[in-house]
Amino acid sequence: MKRLRMLFSLVLFTLLAGCASKPRMSFQGDVYPILENNCLACHRPPQGKGYLKTRLNMQSYETLMQGTLYGPVIVPGDSRRSIFNMLVEGRADPSMRMPHGRAEPLTPAQTRVLQLWVDQGARNN
Repeated sequence: MKRLRMLFSLVLFTLLAGCASKPRMSFQGDVYPILENNCLACHRPPQGKGYLKTRLNMQSYETLMQGTLYGPVIVPGDSRRSIFNMLVEGRADPSMRMPHGRAEPLTPAQTRVLQLWVDQGARNN
């Protein structure tokens, strides 16, 4: 019985520790401000350069989730497979890293927010 209680306590502690280490990301509160400050200059209709080239519109959750002419850019629950994350993290060809041009890359904290949001299901919250 003592062993069972110890095992239960260990499992409970592990679960609670895992929950505490990854804050819940919000599209409106955490993700959209990053997009607004770093992406919307190019990814908004009618004349944004990125929008004209790919039709990726980042003005809202709904338009972001529609993706590009080539398909979705976000795989909810899987930032490793999401093109969105690959491009902002620099895991694709360096010429495709976002944001493009003279813009500075996103900070590690910003890329982590985007990664957590996608991994948590890319919800409209």
